[in-house]
Amino acid sequence: MLVIGITGGTGSGKTTALSVFKEFDALLLDCDVLYHEILERNASLKSELTAHFGDISKNGTIDRQKLGELVFNDPAQLLILNTITHKYISEEINKKIAQWKDRGGKLAVIDAAALIESGRGDDCDIIIGVTAPAEDRAARVMIRDGITRKQAEARIKSQQPDSFYEDNCDHIIKNIYSTSAEFKNKCREYVNVITGGEENAG
Repeated sequence: MLVIGITGGTGSGKTTALSVFKEFDALLLDCDVLYHEILERNASLKSELTAHFGDISKNGTIDRQKLGELVFNDPAQLLILNTITHKYISEEINKKIAQWKDRGGKLAVIDAAALIESGRGDDCDIIIGVTAPAEDRAARVMIRDGITRKQAEARIKSQQPDSFYEDNCDHIIKNIYSTSAEFKNKCREYVNVITGGEENAG
C-alpha cells in the first residue's frame, strides 16, 4: 500500500489537496481532525495537557483556542504540545491504516502540518509539501478560525518557512491560484503522476 504524506503551513491549502485524493479512492487521515476527536474523548491526553499547560478547560473540555494562544507564540511550548499529542495521533493513524489495508485499500494519505518534524514522514513513501503566499494563508486562517489578522500572522510565523518544505519534501505544490477549483486541478495533475495515472504533470 502506498502511504503519502501531505504537509505545509496553516492556511496553505492542505485540506483542499487532501480532498482530491478522495477521487482516487484513498484513505484520508487529517491529523488536525484526528487531534480534535482524540482531544474530546481521550482522558489520558487531557490529563497530560492539563498537567503541563494548567487550567485550559472550558465546560469540561479542553479549550482549543486558549491552548492555541499559549503555544502559537512560543515555539518551545508548541514543540511540547506536538510531543504530547504525537503518540496519541500516531496510534490512531496506525490503527486506521491497518484496518484500511485489511479491507484491500491501496492508498492512504496523511495530512499533518508537523509531518516531518514529528517523524511521521518517515513512515510515508512520498511527502508532498503545499505552500502558498503568506497573505493568502492569513486570509484563509482568519475566515476558517474566526481570529484576527494579527493572530493569524502569529500562527504562520510560528511555523516553518516555505524553504523547509522545499528542502524536505519529494514534491511541492504551490497554491498560487485565485480559485479552489484551479488549485484542485493542479493537485489532480500531481496525483496522477504520483499514482502512475499519467506520465507527466503540467
